Amino acid sequence: MLQHRARQALAGGVSSNVRLLGPHLIIERASGCRMWDADGHEYLDYLLGQGPNFLGHAPPRVVEKVLAAQRDGITFAATHPREIEAAERVLAALGWAETMRFGSSSSEMVQAAVRIARAVTGRRCVLRFEGHYHGWLDNILARREGTGAGPASEGQLASALADVLMIEWNDAAAFGHVVAERGDEIAAVIMEPVMLNAGAIEPGPGYLQAVREACRQRGIVLIFDETITGFRVALGGAAERYGVAPDLAVYGKAMAAGWPCAALAGRRDLFAGVASGAVTHAGTFNGNTIATAAVLASLDELASGEVYRQVDDVGTALMGSIRSCAAAHGLGLHLQGLPMAFHASFARPGPPVTRPQELAATDPGRYERLADTLVGHGVWVARRGIWYVSAAHTPADAAETLGRVDAAFGEFSRAG
Repeated sequence: MLQHRARQALAGGVSSNVRLLGPHLIIERASGCRMWDADGHEYLDYLLGQGPNFLGHAPPRVVEKVLAAQRDGITFAATHPREIEAAERVLAALGWAETMRFGSSSSEMVQAAVRIARAVTGRRCVLRFEGHYHGWLDNILARREGTGAGPASEGQLASALADVLMIEWNDAAAFGHVVAERGDEIAAVIMEPVMLNAGAIEPGPGYLQAVREACRQRGIVLIFDETITGFRVALGGAAERYGVAPDLAVYGKAMAAGWPCAALAGRRDLFAGVASGAVTHAGTFNGNTIATAAVLASLDELASGEVYRQVDDVGTALMGSIRSCAAAHGLGLHLQGLPMAFHASFARPGPPVTRPQELAATDPGRYERLADTLVGHGVWVARRGIWYVSAAHTPADAAETLGRVDAAFGEFSRAG
């Protein structure tokens, strides 16, 4: 009944096309690392709302602080003390950034970053990478066409992507070639510093450093899209973990423990036009009390480092257990990535996947069927292979997960 009502009231029964991929669940509530659907079925959650719930669903101390904040009002069309404190705390956690702005979604903050880069450099082109995701808007959503970019959706104008270059990530030679040929046209290079949206592919040795140095030499603004990596792979995100600071970086998801909030942080000189009003950045709900209270509460939980130690331990053990279980069932499942975000696929035997194009050879259709089987056994995962581990996942939860995974792998193996 609820599925029928959803399909009648919502286009496709969902409010985001990512949810069209299925399986289609109607979730009534969630707590910690578990969710319950409208039929009362329980799921151990390794999708975490596509990543934001790094502290688990409805973390009690965060919920209480957010409830308290909204009693003071939500949005004032003016700056408020929590907004100032949240910005100070974010900058202190990042370490490298000098100033920032809050927004409501990472998609919009990507747009702000690109606008700033174009204003500062006076150049038009943006270089992005195949397989990375920076939002669904017309001027950044793309599929690769040689070193250019083409529309990835019906209704998207090719002209919106006329100034977008697109190459394979983790290929230092390809990057060096494009920058040598067209560096004077490029305003910004934007990337996920770890490709977590798909593949859980880490940067190759020296790759981030090489990109950083090339951008510095050619006056190109380097933008890290840390929507997924930020506050997840380390308190200071990928910039801290890999020791490479960008010029601008976008944050969201884990930063606010599940509440909608995003940020753009970076060098103060790059924000001069924004600060003066010459470069427009706006938004009615930017920096509202609920969002900034969630950021403050999230940072309270993350500051000690205990969350990262726990997630590292649980995620590492879980990856090892899943590998062993898959091998016992003869599935040939390949896992790679980080303890807090790893990727499962049916990659061909051999070295880890290091390039986005290699994902096409991992039999994604077969993994989608395995994911559906896992969901049927109460393990909520994404069909694209990513597994997120939260602070709410305990060793006991991981052990229970393995029991469900073992049953799912058995069923999948018998079905062929």
